Amino acid sequence: MPVPDPESPARLVAELRAKLQHHAQRYYVQDSPEIPDAEYDRLFRDLQAIEAEHPELRSADSPTERVIGQVLDGFAPVRHAVPMLSIRTETDTEASGAQAFDARVRRELELADDAPAVQYNAELKFDGLAINLRYEHGLLVQAATRGDGETGEDVTQNIRTIGQIPRRLRSCSAPVLEVRGEVYMRRDDFERMNERQRERGDKSFVNPRNAAAGAVRQLDPAIAAQRPLSFFAYGLGEVRGWDQPATHSATLDALLAMGLPVCADRAVCQGAAGLVRFHRAMGAKRDALPFDIDGVVYKLDSVLQQQRLGFVTREPRWAVAHKYPAQEQITQLERIEIQVGRTGKLTPVAKLAPVFVGGTTVSNATLHNLFELRRKRVRVGDQVIVRRAGDVIPEVVGRVIGAGGERTGYVPNFQMPRSCPACGSAVAMDIEGLGEKRVDQLVDGDLIRTLPELYNLGLAKLAALDRMGDKSADNLVAGLAKSRATTLPRFLYALGIRHVGEATAKELARHFGSLDRVMDASSEDLLAVPDVGPVVAQSIRAFFDQPHNREVVEQLRAAGIHWTEGEAAIAAPQTLAGMTLVLTGTLPTLGRDQAKALIEAVGGKVAGSVSKKTHYVVAGEEAGAKLDKARELGLVVLDEAGLRALLGGLPADPP
Repeated sequence: MPVPDPESPARLVAELRAKLQHHAQRYYVQDSPEIPDAEYDRLFRDLQAIEAEHPELRSADSPTERVIGQVLDGFAPVRHAVPMLSIRTETDTEASGAQAFDARVRRELELADDAPAVQYNAELKFDGLAINLRYEHGLLVQAATRGDGETGEDVTQNIRTIGQIPRRLRSCSAPVLEVRGEVYMRRDDFERMNERQRERGDKSFVNPRNAAAGAVRQLDPAIAAQRPLSFFAYGLGEVRGWDQPATHSATLDALLAMGLPVCADRAVCQGAAGLVRFHRAMGAKRDALPFDIDGVVYKLDSVLQQQRLGFVTREPRWAVAHKYPAQEQITQLERIEIQVGRTGKLTPVAKLAPVFVGGTTVSNATLHNLFELRRKRVRVGDQVIVRRAGDVIPEVVGRVIGAGGERTGYVPNFQMPRSCPACGSAVAMDIEGLGEKRVDQLVDGDLIRTLPELYNLGLAKLAALDRMGDKSADNLVAGLAKSRATTLPRFLYALGIRHVGEATAKELARHFGSLDRVMDASSEDLLAVPDVGPVVAQSIRAFFDQPHNREVVEQLRAAGIHWTEGEAAIAAPQTLAGMTLVLTGTLPTLGRDQAKALIEAVGGKVAGSVSKKTHYVVAGEEAGAKLDKARELGLVVLDEAGLRALLGGLPADPP
């Protein structure tokens, strides 16, 4: 028996259909996608191309011939009076995508080249869950999901919990009016909900779309009522006894007048040029929107023209979804390297097989820190999802699980280095008793997901960990308690704000004097700080504009992290401005960090090595080669008393 050709069209079609059906099940039914939308779209286009070239391979059950979905157990099926079909996707993200749609419409309408521009209605493509609302005599009687386009799920009780959806329409008593739209979740609502989930120790959600879909499909409407869902209307289903306006834009206006929410970001556009302007305008606004979109939708505005063009198989000829560059893509994690910051902060960085995402080619992405790396469970060689939105630093969201994403063999966890890759010095943790293995235990055991949660750990939970014991638990609790007392500069630096190193953190603390003043400072205020330029100011402002970051700060303060605010703003005379000092050996009463802070408070700089440019060398007990070098160069050598005299009698405790 001949072996089937693995590259034969029939074999490829079968494989693509299986993959698409698997991923559609994960996306539409389980609300747990394994791949980003862009990867699904690519597979779909591949299948379309092969079926177009080999029409004999087409079949009624192909994903290209119907809308993918399934009714879940526990929900009553609802047969749609008018099928809920999907819209064709234009994946050409440039202006040519809009131009191609306009040219196709003009051709199918048989318009002459000199005929007036076609009028369209342009709106946003929301990233949520499609819903059909059935109103009878103005009263909401049923809500159903899209399902497979022909049959959906009855989710009426859950939809009634959404405050934006009216139970009764204003000034409409039509026997039947079905309104179609999108249930979604705003980003700020999503972040607050996830914070509550984490506080309770419950599972957090991956993204707003999954959270919204999961809420709609809750069998218990009381749970759905706790989820902050929103809704936008964008079209009609079955209509009886209501005179629809002549245009789609007027239809949306009528739905708005009835009390249904309709997105304000829509426009009536003339021809391809109008569509291109809308696409560009919404693309520039995309990251500032309070909800997620992945493109815009163009529809013929004239209802008569829509009826004239009709449908082809699974989608209307008179509408198209014009995508933006995907913000998530799949690529391979080739290795993990350590990035050493200016102040010695070590950050794991993913080195990726180059991939085009978010409008640019990405080969590096942050893994943030050890906590995040362990939580995402990514390892070298994994297929990972990388995300880049707007000007945000690319990040690894997680690894691809299933459908070819399994590891073929054992791959060890990445380990943070014990010595600095740049200088070879030892790497120490800030909290006594909290080593890398403990971090693994805490994260893998779901005891912590974020840094603030460390401070909520008690002796009982810690002592129960494998190989922990009462003494080790006591030491870790003591280390956590000790770490609560810090300084404002150290706290600012520890937040990990991009471009804010130790020196900049000190300047910020010295200038503003309190954390709240730093968090609320405008870009202009920040530019007044020494060592802060436009790039750093923008980075600080962007960090504190994120609700999640502010929430982490407040959680840390609530956990007892404290310092004395106000002292940092007291400007000491800059008596050592422009001077360089070197510390060596052990001083009688001052620690190295204290001495360094005192020197920097009066404008001095502390260097790590002795040279002709060194002004003073401060030497204590067991001073070594640096002291010998200072004597060889004839430099002034001071003891602690000499340093205090040079500093003008400043107190030993640094601000």
